[in-house]
Amino acid sequence: MNRALGRLLLACLSLTGAGTACAQDVVRLGNLRFAHYGAVSYMQEICPKHGLRIEERLFAKGADIMPAVVAGQIDVAALAADGAIAARANNVPIYAVAGFAKGGARIVVRADAGIRSLKDLKGRRVGVTRGGGHELLLYAELEKAGLSWSEKGLAQVTIVFLPYEELNGALADGRIDAMSQSEPQSAQAINKKIGVELLKPYDTAVGEPRRLLVMTEKFYARRPLAEKLMRCFVEATAAFNNDPALAERYVREQLFKGALSAQDYRDAMANADYTVDVTPEYIDATTRLMQRYGVGRMSRPPKAAEWVKLDLLARAKAEAKSGP
Repeated sequence: MNRALGRLLLACLSLTGAGTACAQDVVRLGNLRFAHYGAVSYMQEICPKHGLRIEERLFAKGADIMPAVVAGQIDVAALAADGAIAARANNVPIYAVAGFAKGGARIVVRADAGIRSLKDLKGRRVGVTRGGGHELLLYAELEKAGLSWSEKGLAQVTIVFLPYEELNGALADGRIDAMSQSEPQSAQAINKKIGVELLKPYDTAVGEPRRLLVMTEKFYARRPLAEKLMRCFVEATAAFNNDPALAERYVREQLFKGALSAQDYRDAMANADYTVDVTPEYIDATTRLMQRYGVGRMSRPPKAAEWVKLDLLARAKAEAKSGP
């Protein structure tokens, strides 16, 4: 238990006798184990001084968080924009309240595969995680190169769907020739000589991908609590941006439990940034591309005006700028 959390719990117990106020101030966070998700995780250290306790639960991919949201087990979540859009399209009651990272993707190919350009992917097997932002980025790049794709091997490029944690192994043992992968996994693949970078897939209509911080509608309606959480998020992100050594130490030691090297972290974050910003225009553009490529299986594509709520972020940023 860190000191700030300890002081908070003692204060709550002294006021309530049974810690009821503390229980009301617990925020259940759904997060993913990627390098650029680190500032969201760091809220666990910042939030106690704002009167909040963060209970973080790590998931394998963004789509896995949504059933927990529907079940009432998660209040706030971090995931790629397309995952949040697909969830909202299928009536998951969430609002997008901020961005938290940009970048964090690469297309990596086997070093011995003779692939020098996207057009060289013709006749190849390309791995990607279904429902992740990297699927959308891959399809946009393939279309730009004039290549067709299919999971069933009936097109120029065969898509192989695998979890993030299996893509590097599949590239290493030759089950796939290339992959659209996240960070730090793509940096690890390159540093371990499993593959080489073909490109960073940011030169299409998708642009540089953004990740979203989302809140349930129910949590957003609890205004004092939601405002505290947003102040905590803005402060945690600023702490990471102002102190890269802190960010590296926390991500490597806490989020990855020592399983990420210094070189892998630095290479990963050379391809990503911690941020708090996102725009409704970006979310609408991403929604249109998801429709175009059939990503997310949306029953009714949502318009950003219906579910993007940036008022909490604007207030927290203004408060941070004005200082204590």
